[in-house]
Amino acid sequence: MILSEFAKFLQTNDKELLTRKTTPLKLLPVWLRAVINKNPKTHIDKIVQKEILYCENSNGDYFIAGKSDSGRVLVSALIKFAQSYENYNHAKWVEMTEQAYRKES
Repeated sequence: MILSEFAKFLQTNDKELLTRKTTPLKLLPVWLRAVINKNPKTHIDKIVQKEILYCENSNGDYFIAGKSDSGRVLVSALIKFAQSYENYNHAKWVEMTEQAYRKES
């Protein structure tokens, strides 16, 4: 459920991802900050707020950690999902670039 919500967030930023303006790993803290700083309305919000620690300093550096064993598993899963999504987007970008190159040839 939580990965699904993160995936929906990534899909809303699909244009920026496909044009390589950002990456899923850069969007992960953006999503976490938004979920953690809002009033929890869903079970997903409550779980993320209970299980994940998100800290940010005035320079914009951030730290993400699990508050428990299950939180650490969740953080790891989110990072792995972001990396997987990045690989998927890179493959799409390569395919689009190759198609554009073939049209020019």
